[in-house]
Amino acid sequence: MLVGLSYAKALSLAINKPLVGVNHIQGHIASNYITYKELEPPFICVMMSGGNTQIINVKSYTEFEVLGKTRDDAIGEAFDKVARVVGLGYPGGPKVDNLAKEGQANIELPKTHFDGDTLDFSFSGIKTAVINLYHKNPEINKADLCASFQKNVTETLMENVKKALEKTNIKTVVLAGGVSANSYIRKEFLELENEGIKVYMPDLKLCTDNAAMIGSAGYYNFIEGRRDNLNLNAVPNLKL
Repeated sequence: MLVGLSYAKALSLAINKPLVGVNHIQGHIASNYITYKELEPPFICVMMSGGNTQIINVKSYTEFEVLGKTRDDAIGEAFDKVARVVGLGYPGGPKVDNLAKEGQANIELPKTHFDGDTLDFSFSGIKTAVINLYHKNPEINKADLCASFQKNVTETLMENVKKALEKTNIKTVVLAGGVSANSYIRKEFLELENEGIKVYMPDLKLCTDNAAMIGSAGYYNFIEGRRDNLNLNAVPNLKL
């Protein structure tokens, strides 16, 4: 981040062009504007990656409200840890996705629910349950275990997203982040279209970190009048 930011500052100064900072999460959201020219806010975005899991009310191209977030592990982190424990390696998301296609979601796993009016998530419990189950029974069918884990976390996502749609009366859902490349998650979210919800998801090549999404977000920041000076700093845990 520091190297990239330093290069951007030097280039801005050298060619006398404005410097426009971009929030990484905003970049993931903006990847959908590349895939869908017709997409416009407002919409509900399900941001899911190795470091973030959030339900975001995208009010405009540059205005966001986080409605819910993970209180512990991000969903991508849970995928990676489960994959590592069962011996699939890294990156865990695609490997769990592929192996799950060979199995059946026939293993009962716990879900974490919070009291009160919250759209927050917790994926630590399901991750720990899978790890403990595998350690107790190393001969367990790995494909079934991956399919069951994947189904469980997808249901957890969708439960809170449906609450967010009802709460905001918005009829559009947008997926973003590396985990939005998961084939099962994509298929299940498309089922919302049967309920009158429009569903958008970026091209697979735009799901993981890429320069195009940052350029897209930067464009909307620029036309909204954002300009940064050479004191701009890299903030690893920058909030949306």
